[in-house]
Amino acid sequence: MRTLALAVLVVFAAGCMEVEQTAGASAKTPGQTVKRDTAAWTNEPLANGPKWNTGDRTSWEEQIKKRQLAQSEDRRIYQ
Repeated sequence: MRTLALAVLVVFAAGCMEVEQTAGASAKTPGQTVKRDTAAWTNEPLANGPKWNTGDRTSWEEQIKKRQLAQSEDRRIYQ
């Protein structure tokens, strides 16, 4: 019984202990890890996803509009 109480006390005390937190070697340096992003319409469409012409902003926007209209309950049900 004493051993169990002592074990619980040790576990509880370890949970309350403050551990110093330092940045290790894997820490990211601000401003040095950000890469430039590309425009969404310059990427290749997914194999099973909606299609657009790579690099064509208007075809990508049209595909997005179609997807938004398909997500509208009123248009899906009442048409």
